[in-house]
Amino acid sequence: MIALSDDKALLQVDRVHGWLAGSYWSPGISRDLIERAIAGSHCLGAYRDGVQVGYARTITDHATFAWIADVFIDESCRGEGLGRRMVQWFLDLPSFNGMRRVALGTLDAHGVYEALGFHPLLRPERFMERLDPGAATLLRTQS
Repeated sequence: MIALSDDKALLQVDRVHGWLAGSYWSPGISRDLIERAIAGSHCLGAYRDGVQVGYARTITDHATFAWIADVFIDESCRGEGLGRRMVQWFLDLPSFNGMRRVALGTLDAHGVYEALGFHPLLRPERFMERLDPGAATLLRTQS
C-alpha cells in the first residue's frame, strides 16, 4: 500500500533531488534550489514501506490559482496510477474548491492529466513567461 502525506518532515530530500536532477524539466538542478522550492510550496510525498516513491508540489495562493509541479514517480511504481492519485489529492483539497485556474506543464503525461479535467490552454496568446537564460537554452534544445 502507498500512503500519501504532505508532512514535509517525511520528505526524503536526497531522493527528490536525485529524481528531479535527472528529469527532463530540471536536469542538474541543485539540491539548494530543491530545498528552496520545497520551503515555498505545498509538497506531497508518496511512501511505500517508509520509502518515498513519489513527489509532487503545488505553488498556490489557495484561492484563485495553483501551479502543480515536479510530479515524479519512482520507476518501481510507474503504471499504477500514482501520479494521477497525487494530483487528484491536491485537487480534492478544500482550498482548491472554486479555484479559477489550476495549471501544469508536461511533455509526456497528457492522458494522465486529461483524465483529471486538464486541457491545453484555451487562450495561449494571453500567456507569457520570463525564463532564466539557462532554462531558455534548455527549452530551445529539447525536441
